[in-house]
Amino acid sequence: MTHPVRQIVIVGGGTAGWLSACMIAARRPNDSTTVTLIEAPDIPAVGVGEGTWPTMRRTLATIGIAESDFLRECDASFKQGSRFDGWVTGETEDSYLHPFTAPPEGAPDDLLKAWQAQPGRSFAEAVSAQTRICKLDCAPRQRVMPDYAGALNYAYHLDATKLVQLLKRHACDRLGVRHIADHMTAARSAENGDIAAAVTRAHGEIAGDLFIDCTGHAARLIGEQMGVPWIDRGNMLFNDRALAVQLPVAPDSPIASQTIATAHEAGWIWDIGLPTRRGIGCVYAAAHMDQSRAREMLADYVRTAMPGVALDDHPVRLLAFASGHRERFWQDNCLAIGLSAGFLEPLEASAIVLIELSLQMLLDNFPADSGSLPIHAERFNRTFRYRWDRIVDFLKLHYVLSRRNEPYWRAHRDPASVPERVTDLLRLWRDQPPSVYDFPERDEVFPAASHQYVLYGMSGPSPPGNMDEDAGVKEMRQQMRQIDQRARALASALPTNRAYLDALAEPAPALAGETAR
Repeated sequence: MTHPVRQIVIVGGGTAGWLSACMIAARRPNDSTTVTLIEAPDIPAVGVGEGTWPTMRRTLATIGIAESDFLRECDASFKQGSRFDGWVTGETEDSYLHPFTAPPEGAPDDLLKAWQAQPGRSFAEAVSAQTRICKLDCAPRQRVMPDYAGALNYAYHLDATKLVQLLKRHACDRLGVRHIADHMTAARSAENGDIAAAVTRAHGEIAGDLFIDCTGHAARLIGEQMGVPWIDRGNMLFNDRALAVQLPVAPDSPIASQTIATAHEAGWIWDIGLPTRRGIGCVYAAAHMDQSRAREMLADYVRTAMPGVALDDHPVRLLAFASGHRERFWQDNCLAIGLSAGFLEPLEASAIVLIELSLQMLLDNFPADSGSLPIHAERFNRTFRYRWDRIVDFLKLHYVLSRRNEPYWRAHRDPASVPERVTDLLRLWRDQPPSVYDFPERDEVFPAASHQYVLYGMSGPSPPGNMDEDAGVKEMRQQMRQIDQRARALASALPTNRAYLDALAEPAPALAGETAR
């Protein structure tokens, strides 16, 4: 016998739990929907995951948090892409940008030919004004623009712990989420195999119709209770450790517009700038580097990037992780979101966006009654298995294209560790550029444009073919000239990140009839 899906029970807090609570409560499928979050009071949040995607702007707007409040309360800054240093050869000039603003629309062949006609310019510089803005540490918007509007596409860097605190307050004070601070000791199953209730230490049974597992790596519901297997992707993505540190910065120091990912002999180092600190972490593969060597790499980087700062004066945190995901993400009436669903190494910051995409699909197709749960689960599992596979492919691309010669990098190029689809695409891209035909889904996590930025950032242009300038190539070259003009105009009009964020403490100027781009 079926019943309406009305009682939503979220087990676990952190970014996944509180973002789920806010999104479901803000978009309540019907007036009788209730949202309860059970959170163990003495389990600290992971506290990393400082990078988001542009999707976060829509998420924050949906749940009703003002952008200025978010920036202030989360010590946040703007992120306009990722810069990769040392990934190709490790030489000083080895650097490229993957910006959030896509190349101009048009035929990929025309885009490639128009770029090939401009020797000496990087692909990102030729096709996106964002490259110049990132070099200047500029913000992507002016303060007079409406919330979440910008002159360029952007996301955020943030303090993950402060984000959780903000979401928790907003969920409980503004959105009517019931918060139970208690330990879940067990889950009681119904006769049909569904979860009937979460059993807590002090509050007894908390019944629900749909349970959201946000218990992190423990996966108390999807793994322990429902028995859904884990799929290890460590045979393709080798990194499984990180040493992370947070370093205070001077009040007048510049704030970078992009995540900086610097390759080293057995992994890479992230560098994320916030108004009051920089988060820096050395990601590495334990099979190729021990912890003491990783700490040396981190100390060397800090010494160069932040002269006068000593790593030994600050606590360094060791993070151990496995790259992989569940075989299924939705089983019966249990949906895993966040680390309980899986985790892939932090390159390209896919963790938080997968939370957002999971919630979007759930809420866009919310099950009206229990009878439709299997249909929703099958569709969700099919969609998200595709997405996790494509993220693995895209992350692997960064390693396969490298020409570095250390054992770690040679192992990444071993054909046995490369997904077959990546091998096939690289063969295809010798003859033609990445296109929508290679990534046909409506909502690709990493579309063709992202692959173009990485492919051409690491490999340079393909050998020129027929360089005759037909109408399409001429139009694309004209668009590139307009991009140059826009880059110059934006450089003179946009404030620096530091100036923008420091001014948040001051009253915003009047709109004066200005229109956001």
